Amino acid sequence: MDVKRLASAFLRMMRRLRPPRRLKLTREGKYFIAVTFGVGFVGILTANNLLYVLLGILLSLIVVSGVLSEASLRSLRVTRKLPHRAQVGRAHLVEIEVHNDKKRMPSYAIEVEDLRAGQPADKRCFFLKVSPGASQVAAYRRIPGRRGLDRHVGFRVATRFPFGFFEKSREFSHSGDLIIYPAVDPVTLPVSSGGVHASAGRTRRRGVGDEITGLRAMREGDDPRDIYWKRSTAGDTKVVMERASEVLDKAYLTIDNLMEGQQPSEEETQSFERRIRETASLAVAHLRRGEQVFLRTTSGGQVAASPAHGSDGALRFLALLEMEREGTTGTPSVRLLGEAADPPLGSFERAPHASVTVAPVHLSRPALPQQLAPVPDFDGDPVEENSQP
Repeated sequence: MDVKRLASAFLRMMRRLRPPRRLKLTREGKYFIAVTFGVGFVGILTANNLLYVLLGILLSLIVVSGVLSEASLRSLRVTRKLPHRAQVGRAHLVEIEVHNDKKRMPSYAIEVEDLRAGQPADKRCFFLKVSPGASQVAAYRRIPGRRGLDRHVGFRVATRFPFGFFEKSREFSHSGDLIIYPAVDPVTLPVSSGGVHASAGRTRRRGVGDEITGLRAMREGDDPRDIYWKRSTAGDTKVVMERASEVLDKAYLTIDNLMEGQQPSEEETQSFERRIRETASLAVAHLRRGEQVFLRTTSGGQVAASPAHGSDGALRFLALLEMEREGTTGTPSVRLLGEAADPPLGSFERAPHASVTVAPVHLSRPALPQQLAPVPDFDGDPVEENSQP
């Protein structure tokens, strides 16, 4: 116990002793330092007064560089503006604003690097001049490569003003969260009720079903098999039958997120990411068709989304979903910084005795209706699902 206390006290002391500024030599600065040492060495060997004067000028440039760079970094406030939505494979902009609180002196050549937890800092914004009491805004473009929660922890502010021999930097703490939604591919949903989803209720829409909703005059492109001959023989105009298609108003999707071992293998992780992408594509397609979507994981997590509220709830749920061991309590709710409460994701209604388990598939082309094997429902009873072409 004493060793742990000593170690923590030592770490606290080291953090306090860490300088507030970091200094790094540039390539030009290395040449400048080499020339300075060379002039000083030759001046000592030859006792030449002109070399001493030149050495003093070179050393004074180093002092002036440190003073002016420190003045540029002082009294700066940096904030960021994150987008409301971000998605894998789609570019989004992050705005960086720098405000100079100094009353008289401007800041020159300010470079701001956005820091994210667990990821390399690869995006920077450059500000040539920030006038005293003024603000400057710049933005960088980023294309996320993976879904999940991006935690922005702060900024690294640096400058090479005035001569470019040294790069002096300091770090600011500024937290921010951004959820990266999974990628969504175009998906072709089946017209009939078989195959990919199930519903407690059905709505009638015009389509290719068996039920007849009305009659109308025949137009170019209509199927001749739909001609209603009892009316067509009475006049010169042919009449066709309008058929109804039973479109399900609720779609239930189940995704398997349980793993066998302590840590998932690389193959399991890739397969799980494909299932996430497949489920997100199906959910968005059902919502665009005006159907409610109910998502559920095998570990117990669940969420509901409706066309009135959009696909944010379902995509956020899938973005934060991770693989879990069997027996866990389900996916925990993640609250972003600055949020007073979790956003309303809707209530999950109990599904009827039918569901669909999303299988790992490649979405290099739009998914087509396919025959699905019998899958267990939410109570564990096997259910037969018949696909109709």
